[in-house]
Amino acid sequence: MTRKFTGRHMLAIMVAFFGTIIAVNLTMAMFATRTFGGTVVDNSYVASQKFNDWLAAAREQEALGWDTQVRLDESRRVLIALGTNGQPLAGATVSALARHPLGRETDVALRFEAAGEGVVRSTEPLPTGRWLVHVEVRRGGDTARLIETLS
Repeated sequence: MTRKFTGRHMLAIMVAFFGTIIAVNLTMAMFATRTFGGTVVDNSYVASQKFNDWLAAAREQEALGWDTQVRLDESRRVLIALGTNGQPLAGATVSALARHPLGRETDVALRFEAAGEGVVRSTEPLPTGRWLVHVEVRRGGDTARLIETLS
């Protein structure tokens, strides 16, 4: 070794080491706060108390035998096909709300018009991007709820 290892060398190594760690942590914190879309539930314990009720509601919905298919057509309008036992589901009303998965865009309330027997189509196209479409189908006293990802 031609030069002596001094305190300045050690200081430079320590600053570089901890500077790298701090820079990485700040970068990760920045990415985390810019992409976090919020909480799924505010209180997981309270939500867990409702879990069995949610399962019972899902069984009731499944017992209806309704087949609901949600998709986008070529003009980005939401198409919902409603059926039961291979037949179109008559007399049902449909409402839907499209939400951006990360909450970056405002929610889009969808209105529907008839597009054939057992098929409804949104009156307005869905904006580009990925959307979670929360659909509610009602007929008489029966209700079915589902969430579909469309992009």
